[in-house]
Order: sequence, then structure tokens, then C-alpha cells
Amino acid sequence: MTTTRTLVPALDINDVTLELGDGDARIRALDNVSLTVMPGEFVTIVGPSGSGKSSLLAVAGALTKADSGTVHVHGTDLGRIRGNAAARFRLDTIGFVFQSGNLIPALTSADQLRLMGRLAGNPSVDPAPLLDAVGMKHRAKRRPAQLSGGERQRVGIARALVNSPSLLLVDEPTAALDRARSHEVVQLLAEQAHRADVAVVMVTHDHEVLEHCDRVLEMVDGTLSPYTT
Repeated sequence: MTTTRTLVPALDINDVTLELGDGDARIRALDNVSLTVMPGEFVTIVGPSGSGKSSLLAVAGALTKADSGTVHVHGTDLGRIRGNAAARFRLDTIGFVFQSGNLIPALTSADQLRLMGRLAGNPSVDPAPLLDAVGMKHRAKRRPAQLSGGERQRVGIARALVNSPSLLLVDEPTAALDRARSHEVVQLLAEQAHRADVAVVMVTHDHEVLEHCDRVLEMVDGTLSPYTT
């Protein structure tokens, strides 16, 4: 008898609604949004500023609680965890890559990764393999000010992968990069998704890098739909 292994989605968002602001300024940032991303899948969301992309990342990353609907990350219902439990879940299960890497200025590349390991209770983490995987092992002793924009993003990706997350959320990683570096960084994200079986959700304005993605969606006025050129 042949058995089929059932994969748990790394991210499963169902009919999520989120409103922001007060009074007449209140807007619906997410309008009945649904999205499922499987392990090893690289999904990119494009759309204009203010369309709800960042709100979607915040909800998926347990940074903001949805007003309605459900959000599951690797089978865990984010609506049921709060406070310290939510912070711990983010640390153990979700990786974040921010614009320009968002690195700590005083720390070397290697120490950026060691810090993440210590926060997760793994003080003996070896940063070398991950830095090597993103092509930054030779910059292990450099601080952010000594790195180019693309190099900072590579270190940021390595740092996000230290705790072996199930889900990697990436916010405009190419905003400060030239065309060549943009392609390098997004191709690296695709390689890490497929090699490490990590689900990657990236939001971007950069349509030139979409060729590296497995699936592209578009967000407009808080609604999500397939992207068509």
C-alpha cells in the first residue's frame, strides 16, 4: 500500500479582514484576503503603495492581529497566541528580511547571526555555513557600514534563516539596490526557498525580478488576485 505524505501549509490565510485608522480615516487594509503558501514555495506580491502589502506581512508575521478570518503558520493558529508566546513563536518559526537588511550597526556579520541564535537559546550557533550559503563568509568580520547594500541584504537573509524558520517574510528587499544586485538578492531568496524548503513571501514594487518567483500575486485596495502582465 502506498501512503501519501500530507504537507502542512507554511502559511494559510483564510478570509482575513483588517481595518486601520479611526473615524472617517478608517480604511480596510485587507479585504477578505486568502493565501496559501506551501513549504519551498516562493510567492511574490506586487501592488501600489497603500494597497495592503505591508499589512499582509504584518498579519502573516504575527505582528498584527486580523479583525476577522484565520491565519495559520505551519499549523499554528496565530489568533490564539499573544504576548510573549507570540514573540517566541516569531523567533522560532518566522524569519523577517527588511529593507536594507536592518542590521545592528555595532555587530559584525557573524555576530548578527550569533545574536539570533542566542535569542533562540542556541548560543553555540555557527554562522559560517549560512554566511557561506549566501556568499558572505569572506565578510564575516565586517560591520554593516563596511558592506554594500547588496551585501547587507545577503547578511540579513542569512540572519533570518538562523533559526530554521518555516516561513520567511521579505519586505521590499531591492528598494535600495541597482538592477544587478536586485536580481542577485531575489535569486538568492529563490534558491534558499527551494534548498531549505522554506516558504518565502516577498512584497515588492520591482517587477523586473519576478522571473525568479514561483507565483506572483497582485494586491489592490486590500484584495489579492493573480498577477497578469
